[in-house]
Amino acid sequence: MSSLRLLISDSHDPWFNLAVEECIFRQMPATQRVLFLWRNANTVVIGRAQNPWKECNTRRMDEDNIKLARRSSGGGAVFHDLGNTCFTFMAGKPEYDKTVSTTIVVNALKAFGVNANASGRNDLVVATPEGERKVSGSAYKETMDRGFHHGTLLLDADLTRLADYLNPDAKKLQAKGISSVRGRVANLSELVPGITHKMICDAVTKSFFDHYGEHTEAEIISPDALPDLPNFVETFARQSSWEWNFGQAPAFTHLLDQRFVWGGVEIHFDVEKGHITRSQVFTDSLNPAPLEQLAKNLQGCIYHSDALKAQCDGLIADYPQQEKELKELGNWIAEIVR
Repeated sequence: MSSLRLLISDSHDPWFNLAVEECIFRQMPATQRVLFLWRNANTVVIGRAQNPWKECNTRRMDEDNIKLARRSSGGGAVFHDLGNTCFTFMAGKPEYDKTVSTTIVVNALKAFGVNANASGRNDLVVATPEGERKVSGSAYKETMDRGFHHGTLLLDADLTRLADYLNPDAKKLQAKGISSVRGRVANLSELVPGITHKMICDAVTKSFFDHYGEHTEAEIISPDALPDLPNFVETFARQSSWEWNFGQAPAFTHLLDQRFVWGGVEIHFDVEKGHITRSQVFTDSLNPAPLEQLAKNLQGCIYHSDALKAQCDGLIADYPQQEKELKELGNWIAEIVR
């Protein structure tokens, strides 16, 4: 029986693919050498310690139906579309060595006449007339008995969209967390016209088999053909949840201020685990009572545009004279927090 396991995802859902990856790392026997190949459609993937509201333009993502996915490893935010091919390797110790998986990817690229070199800690670069360009970024994770290497290969990614979603609104956030570093990148399609996801998957698979001198059948997986991995259903549910993707953000504060016809409003939020732990509202409105009540009601509220708007709308029954102002306030808060 082969010690190799090859999983290929037919799904473009980042929550599904990251759940597979998490199960590979947490649950699979360290005696197996694993290769998982996958790609995500229109997704911003953030590191475990990142704050999506600080790192991302969450409003633009919402408008363009871009998913947010938090991975369990560290590092910065990246944008994935179907022009990215993602790979994950795992092997047990003491055999595991990240230079092995890097060599497998480098050899796969050689099959297309692309000479890539490892650069720094995480990247593969190629020489171009404009200088060195990054074509792959990686992250690594190790435990006592296994090592894990995952990364992306840029095939034909829309590199301009990175800036659309990784440049946050000028929200007045005081936020901790890891910030992303932008680098100079290039698509492999510029070097190998016509290269496809299947072509690169086939090349990486062949390089994987060649390195270990073994062969195994690929397991084709998707939400309709779930992988045979322990605790997968529970992991998929967690990976898909708002609590994980947004709620795990490091604590931060947010100041919102706006002048309306009926008065100026300044709202201060303290947010932990995606919930408002403290709120203060300052206003020069002639009718401050509903805003004072709002400050109390927001404590414990989820930091989500729909929930905040609902709190404003919910005050209309008690303050019908201020219905217009409360609707205006709710719409404004919802737009800011998106």
